[in-house]
Amino acid sequence: MKIQVLGPLNAEVNGGSIVPTAGKPRQILALLALHPGRVAPIPTLMEEIWGTEPPQSALTTLQTYILQLRRRLGTAMGPGGPGSAKDVLTTRHGGYLLQIPPESVDVHEYERLVADGQSAFEAGDDERAAGLLRKALALWEGPALVDVRVGPVLEIEVLRLAESRLVTTERRIDVDLRLGRHTELLAELAELMARHPQHEGLHSQAMVALYRSGRQATALDVYRRLRTRLIDDLGVEPSHQLQRLHQAMLRVDPALDVAAGPRRSSTFDLYAA
Repeated sequence: MKIQVLGPLNAEVNGGSIVPTAGKPRQILALLALHPGRVAPIPTLMEEIWGTEPPQSALTTLQTYILQLRRRLGTAMGPGGPGSAKDVLTTRHGGYLLQIPPESVDVHEYERLVADGQSAFEAGDDERAAGLLRKALALWEGPALVDVRVGPVLEIEVLRLAESRLVTTERRIDVDLRLGRHTELLAELAELMARHPQHEGLHSQAMVALYRSGRQATALDVYRRLRTRLIDDLGVEPSHQLQRLHQAMLRVDPALDVAAGPRRSSTFDLYAA
């Protein structure tokens, strides 16, 4: 079985999709897929589907959804396949679980690549880190579970994954900056700043990329526009780190032209206290 959650939900067995068309069974499949081999308690599944006020028939209805999923799974597995649908979608300890290897789900492959990329980054192996992080991000085909109606439990998972994707993107950009790829990053950073207009980390990266590309005035303008936005929208000044980066650019600090040391976590940290 192969399951995709980093984009539209997709689950295939022997080349056939087992994703139901009905909304609530899709939610159940998505929640089980995010944690293969781990029991999803019945109360958690009920909360995802019905919130804090499940109907009196909730348990029976949930069992019906599980049965529907098993039928789709059994049809895809075929009569000659090893095991049965009940061996894959298992009832266990007051809940249900998908008995499949974690690597069958794209999010777990993504998280493994991110962890390996982080280790390479901290070891100073920038080329390997960039490749691993780029490979991890390439697994995404849009927002996580973009075609699934999410309840309170899945909503937390989707937000967590979205934040992880952004952090991983920042880390990959940091590595690319250390590798001297500042010019190649300009278009991507412009798009990211437009999507995240108050994100200081992305703006600091854009400032450094512009500065190293010989566009000091544009880099300073990025700071000016962000500062205005933060003051107007939130009533706050940019962080001390960003202010120090701005001052370093004004005095043409030579450190701006040198990649961060092997254990720096970001360009931002060059000017941390």
